Amino acid sequence: MPERGDGAPFDRWLADLEQRHFAELTFPEVARALRALSATYVERRQKLGEGAALAGAGKRAAFALFYGPLHFLLVSHIVGNLPGATDPVSTLVDLGCGTGASGAAWASACSRSRDDGKPGRTPRIVGIDRHPWALSEAADTYRTFGWSAAMHRGDAAATKLPSNPCAILAAFTVNELADAARETLRERLLDRGSRGDRVLVVEPIAGSITRWWAGWRAAFEAAGGRSDEWRLRPALPPIVAKLDRAAGLHHREITGRSLWLAPRVTRSV
Repeated sequence: MPERGDGAPFDRWLADLEQRHFAELTFPEVARALRALSATYVERRQKLGEGAALAGAGKRAAFALFYGPLHFLLVSHIVGNLPGATDPVSTLVDLGCGTGASGAAWASACSRSRDDGKPGRTPRIVGIDRHPWALSEAADTYRTFGWSAAMHRGDAAATKLPSNPCAILAAFTVNELADAARETLRERLLDRGSRGDRVLVVEPIAGSITRWWAGWRAAFEAAGGRSDEWRLRPALPPIVAKLDRAAGLHHREITGRSLWLAPRVTRSV
């Protein structure tokens, strides 16, 4: 797997992000918004459920230009190292899709997964988010990569999931749910996993952020799943590295943790 994304489609996506978000904002404005956005994630997590991360054009641009590519690189690394994660599947559900970066990363990994060097089968993506801007941004992301996608506005814990076999992704989503919704989603994901679907949950490593993680990890492992922590040091895309320096964030490595539940023998589709 390339250390910096997915080659031409990844670079095309980054160029599209820069063109769209710098059309009305300057680089210093986005860098200031990134500092404020980082503070929201680190110091004021309770406001995330209220949409604080996407409040204003500056924060939305910072989220798309900075965190989107980081999430893409992390999820690409994770699915490239989990057995069976890139096996063929007809549908990929991106719960709490945000900018669509994580779902696009998994779909991209599926498209290049064949051992004979030929392109693999790319799943149809179903993007689900409660924020209208996120749905629009994710649609742009999927379109730039060339993936077929259907967008649905709704809550990650309550929206009806496709009835057909699928892969289900909840990346940087579960921590933003209220406790009751989080527990509901856990049971739904475990049920889908018990029926043969692949389920991947990705969250930050910081223990102060994911106090609920231990219970989820125990439940996934009891169902036959696995828990992992990831650390990687890819070459950051130029715009990400530039914003990282300007905002004083100093991302020397990208980290995350995951829960994975999949059938022992992957279904053919």
